[in-house]
Amino acid sequence: MTDAPLIWLLAGEASGDVLGSRLMTALRKQKPDIRFAGVGGPRMTEAGLVSLFPMKDLAIMGLVEILPRIRSLSRRLDEAVAHIEALRPDLVVTIDSPGFSLRLLRRIAPLRIPRVQYVAPQVWAWREHRVRKFPGLWEKLLVLLPFEETFFQKHGLDAHFVGHPVLQSEADTGNAQRFRRQHGLSDSAPVLILMPGSRRSEAPRLLPVFGAMLVLLKKRMPEIVPVIPVSPVVADTVRKATARWPVSPLIVTETTEKHDAFAAASAALTKSGTSTLELALAGVPMAVTYRVNPITAAIARRLIRVPYVAMVNLLAKKALVPELLQEDCRADKLAQTVVQLMTDPQLQARQKEGFATLLTGLHAPGTAAPADAAATEILTLLKGKAADPASLHSDGCLPPEA
Repeated sequence: MTDAPLIWLLAGEASGDVLGSRLMTALRKQKPDIRFAGVGGPRMTEAGLVSLFPMKDLAIMGLVEILPRIRSLSRRLDEAVAHIEALRPDLVVTIDSPGFSLRLLRRIAPLRIPRVQYVAPQVWAWREHRVRKFPGLWEKLLVLLPFEETFFQKHGLDAHFVGHPVLQSEADTGNAQRFRRQHGLSDSAPVLILMPGSRRSEAPRLLPVFGAMLVLLKKRMPEIVPVIPVSPVVADTVRKATARWPVSPLIVTETTEKHDAFAAASAALTKSGTSTLELALAGVPMAVTYRVNPITAAIARRLIRVPYVAMVNLLAKKALVPELLQEDCRADKLAQTVVQLMTDPQLQARQKEGFATLLTGLHAPGTAAPADAAATEILTLLKGKAADPASLHSDGCLPPEA
């Protein structure tokens, strides 16, 4: 037996895996004897986690896309609950993946184990009414965006802004010359970053239109070099999908090489999400594009309550970068946008100035790095539980199904 605390972690996608690995490092820095169990990807595995099952089993997005996977996701949920019941960890931390995480948090409520949700469900963007179902799901919510703290506190939830992890990503530290030397590229070859997403269910929707776009771009920019940074989870999917492209892309799975590619890039096309903030930190002019199942899109359009999809636009409170979504996610429009991003100095300067402004607002109060701030909040909850285990809600306080 050991008195060392055990924290059970769940990450459901590539960005959560990165957050989880940094959180594990930060927790160990503050409490060296801490132990971990749960579900994560390659980054958390490198940090010492033995994953209960492959994280890729949870990396699904879309209202329609998830339907064929409901049964397997249900089995994985049962496995996770059984694992927590058997281990009885001192605390459970769920990272992103709200569709899975919130169900897990509800299922383990009777165990009276402190629970933390790291990364808020984006109910401020759509289906805000769901926030009424959150009380009782966790003891603490750690949020990444400054306005989220006020939003959730307004609804009576204990939310803490810990800063955005992109600030620790080192996305702005890449070496352009190293990338060009490594791949034998001339100094003048235009590098285009293509980021189709980290989930196996989303990348196949963007890759065909990216391939068709490159046919058009090749005519105007014969030396163009497409680079696709992806997580190892979808690397094979991307290789197969791009095998017949007219321009063979460079597929990058290693973080340092991805940042080197950012430094060498003239422009980027990316799905919405954390990738926009990484590119902003690196100062890469970009456009956001996305395509999902038409039924999913139709439902989403009725529910979304924010004016923009791109995180950089939401934070800037204006259309800082173009958004080419659904019907506008076409090869000709994407090619035209890329040419403009690569050749218009005023557009480039406008975006970079906007990026610098919005990134300053992502620092949490104080000087702690985001992962360190999150670790402090988690350990504070852990200490409070040890001092007063009766402080957790009773079984009768469970919220209704979300």
